[in-house]
Amino acid sequence: MANREALRELQTRLANRLQAAKAEGSSVSSWLAVQTAGRRYLLPLAHSGEIFPWTGVQAVPYTQPWYLGIANLRGSLMGVVDLGALLGYPVARTEQALTESSLLAVNPVLEVNAALMVDSLLGLRGTDAFVSSEAPSEDAPEYFGTLYTDAEGATWQELNLQVLAQSPVFLSIGV
Repeated sequence: MANREALRELQTRLANRLQAAKAEGSSVSSWLAVQTAGRRYLLPLAHSGEIFPWTGVQAVPYTQPWYLGIANLRGSLMGVVDLGALLGYPVARTEQALTESSLLAVNPVLEVNAALMVDSLLGLRGTDAFVSSEAPSEDAPEYFGTLYTDAEGATWQELNLQVLAQSPVFLSIGV
């Protein structure tokens, strides 16, 4: 119950910050910051959808290890993808760790009926939150964008959910 209340408070804070940024006429916050498998990612707000607390996921046999199954999110059946495992960082999660995770629905404009399971939501970020950036390496997946470093020295990988949603790995499961 406390997790649901904390998630609601986070959603309210995020919504208020988005409205404040729009009212000021600035695009200070352009990413939703998440952490999964011990790594930090920046997801474009335009590609991100509604945030849900962890809910029961019905496993689907004969699927990839990163495909957790199907969940009923606000009346819509969505495929649930473990983002960390999909990116090649599988983590053995306990039931407790799952209950503390969140599901981030992919924006419906991307025409992918999926939600990404992330370990934690870290709020909104804009380019002003980072001290340096570098282009992705040549061998990085096409859905990797710029790599940012913040003032504390932490690295943040930008993910293009539109490209990820159209990648062969996502299309192979038909989410």
